[in-house]
Order: sequence, then C-alpha cells, then structure tokens
Amino acid sequence: MLTLTASPALVPTKRRAHVKLFTVQGSNFPSFLPKEVENIRDPFARRLATRIERLPVSVGFADRSIMSSCVKPLIQSEESPVVLLHGFDSSCLEWRYTFPLLEEAGLETWAVDVLGWGFSDLERLPSCDVASKRDHLYQLWKSYIRRPIILIGPSLGAAVAIDFAVNHPEAVEKLVLIDASVYAEDTGNLAKLPRAIAYAGVYLLKSTPLRLYANLLAFNSLPLNTSIDWMNVGRLHCLYPWWEDATVNFMNTGGYNVSAQIKKVKQKTLIIWGEDDQIISNKLAVRLHCELPDAVIRQIPDCGHLPHVEKPNSVAKLILDFVGEVSNKEAQSVSQV
Repeated sequence: MLTLTASPALVPTKRRAHVKLFTVQGSNFPSFLPKEVENIRDPFARRLATRIERLPVSVGFADRSIMSSCVKPLIQSEESPVVLLHGFDSSCLEWRYTFPLLEEAGLETWAVDVLGWGFSDLERLPSCDVASKRDHLYQLWKSYIRRPIILIGPSLGAAVAIDFAVNHPEAVEKLVLIDASVYAEDTGNLAKLPRAIAYAGVYLLKSTPLRLYANLLAFNSLPLNTSIDWMNVGRLHCLYPWWEDATVNFMNTGGYNVSAQIKKVKQKTLIIWGEDDQIISNKLAVRLHCELPDAVIRQIPDCGHLPHVEKPNSVAKLILDFVGEVSNKEAQSVSQV
C-alpha cells in the first residue's frame, strides 16, 4: 500500500522496482521560478519545484520555440507513460502529493503545465486559446514522449484532456478525469467584456482574498496556516509579468466547450470524484459516466474538489489499479499464447 508521509521514503508496490526519489536538500530551485517560491513551506511543493524544467517546444503559431515547463520522469517504464495536467489557472505543483506516489510505484510520470499557465516562458506571448493549448501539448508529446499515454486531467484539466484525446486519439491510450469541469459552456459573456474590465477581473483572480475563498470551497476543513501556504503554491505562477495577458487571451477567445466531444471519446476512462465537492456537483459525475462510451466511476468520501491534493493516497491507488488493468490483461494474453 502506498502512503504519503512527511518523509521522502515512500513505499512502492511489489510489482515494480523501488526508486528512491525526492531527496533534494536545500533550496535548489530553478532560477526561472518567481523568487517567492522561497516562501513556500510545504516540503512536497518545494521538492517538486526543484524538479521543474523548461523544454523547447516548436509550435506553428509562434515564431520560436516555447520554453515549456514540466516535471520529467526519473525512470522509463515498459508501461504507458502517465501525463498529469492541472486545472484552470494552476500549475504542475498541483500534483505535489500524488506525483511522488505514482513515480515511487514505478510509473513513468510527467507533470505538464498547460500553455498559458504554470511556469513556461511566455515573455513573447503566443496565442493561449484552446487550439493553441492543444497543439502545444501535442508538439510536446511528439517531441519528448512519442508513445500513447495515460492522460490525467483534474477540473478544467479534464476538458483539456478530452479535447486532446478526441483530436489526437493516437496519442492517448486511457483517460483519467478528476472532478471534471466539462459541462461549462466556454467562458460565456466573459469573452465579450471590454479589455479593461477583463484585466480588472483577472487581477482580482490572483488576489489573496479570492484565492483563500477558493481554498475554502475546494477543500474540507483546511487549517488557516495550511490554506495560506497552499494559496502561495497555487498563485506562484501568477507572479510572472505575462500571466495577466495570457489569462485574458484565453478568456477572450472563448475557453473550453467540450460537452459535444464527450461521446466521441474512444479511450477507456476512469472518473474520480470527491463526494463533498462544493464546486462541481457529483451528480455531474453520474452524467459524465453515462455519456462516456467506456468509463468507470469511483467516488472518494470526505473529499472536496481536488482529490489529488486532498486524498493523494486514494487517488494514486485508483490510478495504479486502472493502469494495472492493461498490464494484467497483456500478461494474461501472453501466458495463453
């Protein structure tokens, strides 16, 4: 059984080799991260931050490669790589608790920042609309991964995952959708706002009161000191000078509307949902389960909108079991030959 503790010594599953991870000492953060990363106390966020890299990704909508932020795997597995996306206006640090559990269990695990958010270099701002986000992820996959992946998307990241899987089915073997925000019809009237009002709204989006309120909605009974630290983790990427421009660009171009794509998903899908989600009703989990052609659903009790942050052990176990279904079937097929 995998268990997340304050110690870097995590317990791997027996079917995979033990890999010693997350032993970085000190504050060896990449120089491109905002200096405020030093103020973060969460040891898991600090450790994952030390592993963030920028990789050049060539895209057709920009005149030069985008230095794109991600956490690369330390190991290469025979099983399909796992690619972790994040939610709206977030970063790969969202996976600070679940990432080490997956990697410790032997999965080849990537945590990728969606274009426009996270820690990529966007000083020469490219388009950050849906098509650009999709193409950027595809070019990163094509350049560095080059194998069908298990694509995992929480919240709005589920919409990113569905859009990507439908448009590039050759790149995705299976999907995992966590408290999926997939029934919102794009950014609605926000796309019609005058730019000055849009920028004022985006400025409010990174404010401390709003971020603390978001934590109140997203998590169950979070202590104030923890909520403040998690807020600092969640808004770290907002401190880049291009963050406001990138977010306004995304909102003004309409955002995601994937409800019509759900029935087109061909990949087997695991739906994970926190039973106490106050942001997206778990009734929508049942609807999503009914509309996806090949899906299973698992709910996590006493858990809010971000199970991979609040209940990482439960989420890691569900993902490992889901990934293991393929391996077990392949092993059975080989033994019968």
